[in-house]
Amino acid sequence: MRKIALDVGDRTIGVAVSDELMLTAQGVTTIERVGIRKDADKVMSLIREYSCDTVVMGLPLALNGSDSPQTEKVREFRTMLENKMKSTGMGDIPIEYQDERFTTVQAERVLIDADVSRKKRKAVIDKQAAVLILQAYLDRSAVYDR
Repeated sequence: MRKIALDVGDRTIGVAVSDELMLTAQGVTTIERVGIRKDADKVMSLIREYSCDTVVMGLPLALNGSDSPQTEKVREFRTMLENKMKSTGMGDIPIEYQDERFTTVQAERVLIDADVSRKKRKAVIDKQAAVLILQAYLDRSAVYDR
């Protein structure tokens, strides 16, 4: 089984999945947001396609650890996704949060270091942020598994 990570933004959702050994995260796609219900359907389709047993959702906390305005939007998306998953027989797949502070900044640095043009960076930044969210989750889980 694999894990899937989501970097939920206002305009896009970055998506990454783990390898089957749950050691590494790879970027899959960036979903253009069209509406919360349709966005949730696209995510559920990817969960099925990659046979994922856990959804890891980046939680955009403020620097001091408190909720930010974006945090509430992510929580709302999670609620919609959970409800849709329950109604379609996927309710046994847990959704977990992963602190995502600084992931977009880190993703930008990774892409700059890889000499990706500004135009191309804009197209893949959310997918790269999802990779960082998932990799942090996988690394944290590996420590607890020891």
